[in-house]
Amino acid sequence: MHSPLQTQQPEQRCRPMTSTVSEIEEVIPDDDSDRVTLLNGEPLRRRVSGKLPVEEEGPRRIFRQQSFGRDIGHAAAETYLITGLSFKLLRYLGVGYRWMTKLLALTCYAMLLMPGFLQVAYSYFFSKQIRRSIVYGDQPRNRLDLYLPSNNDGLKPVVVFVTGGAWIIGYKAWGSLLGMQLAERDIIVACLDYRNFPQGTISDMVTDASQGISFVCNHISAFGGDPNRIYLMGQSAGAHIAACALLEQATKESKGESISWRVSQIKAYFGLSGGYNLYNLVDHFHNRGLYRSIFLSIMEGEESFKKFSPEVRLKDPIVGKAASLLPPIILFHGSSDYSIPCDESKTFTDALQAVGAKAELVLYSGKTHTDLFLQDPLRGGKDELFDDIVSVIHAEDNDALTKDSLAPPRKRLVPELLLKLAREVSPF
Repeated sequence: MHSPLQTQQPEQRCRPMTSTVSEIEEVIPDDDSDRVTLLNGEPLRRRVSGKLPVEEEGPRRIFRQQSFGRDIGHAAAETYLITGLSFKLLRYLGVGYRWMTKLLALTCYAMLLMPGFLQVAYSYFFSKQIRRSIVYGDQPRNRLDLYLPSNNDGLKPVVVFVTGGAWIIGYKAWGSLLGMQLAERDIIVACLDYRNFPQGTISDMVTDASQGISFVCNHISAFGGDPNRIYLMGQSAGAHIAACALLEQATKESKGESISWRVSQIKAYFGLSGGYNLYNLVDHFHNRGLYRSIFLSIMEGEESFKKFSPEVRLKDPIVGKAASLLPPIILFHGSSDYSIPCDESKTFTDALQAVGAKAELVLYSGKTHTDLFLQDPLRGGKDELFDDIVSVIHAEDNDALTKDSLAPPRKRLVPELLLKLAREVSPF
């Protein structure tokens, strides 16, 4: 087990805004006494009990109304921002036939899965176990959502999740289904938002992800998380971004550079359906509608491919040496993934093993890019990927493994017919 190390974190980069401090006060369940937690040097009250005294109910109700008002204001601001960025993105995309076809397919796909999306959205906005839009940095979209287990008996393992979205449409709420399901197994999930293209390019995305990881590593104990059991996970483009951040951090650490979190604080990395070699992906994506010119803009030109291709970077002797610092890496991929071929995970696993890193590949026969992350979880019942992730996180906790074996089947959210039709029209 990795031991967390004391790190120095620049105060101006990770100091939460006032609303974030309020969120922390509300997050910690109550017990009989108030405790003090230091966050960036400031004392924060941590309540933990069942109910507030009667005289406090009024102020708390007002606080929740104010919090909801802030959420509405933030949603409006985000909508305005995203609308503006969408028009800017349209100027990049043009009206190519492949792009229009993908957009139509995406619309049909979303409509077919809408019964499940609506149920997830309701829980996302109204569940008391979800803390939305906690500020982790000073850049636009430097926010994260926390999914908290309902019980408070001891510190919980933590998953830091970086969502996918082709580096263009990523959003923290895309991880809500995974976050809620893992929270049911007593696992805290922090879903990171980050700047997407054209608001930012790949270096901005990696910087944001690294800063979000830093925030979790240094502050998750204030939310009931165990700083000794933090796992990093990314899906699709998020898997690429998270892998870049992890490898960059290991390289900085090996050089003795100033850092705000250590690779040793991450117990394992889970890469789901990710791409790790940009040289192999540029033409593949072009043929699928993510045009070469846009991809080059996202990745800051072909001259940056090496820097942001984790598989290629491992061939650099300096980076290869830093790979010894990496945590165990498990890559998950569907064998029928046409958005990002499973060869991406195969060759990255081989490259990691070649430099002495502990890496493992898990292939799921016949699974597509969205089967593992969307259709299977929406189907309910047994889910291979979910069970594999939970079994790794709970491997050293016999009580948790026992609870997992007794957990009821998960609820179906979408009828089977709609799931099959969605699979057929999926643009991914």
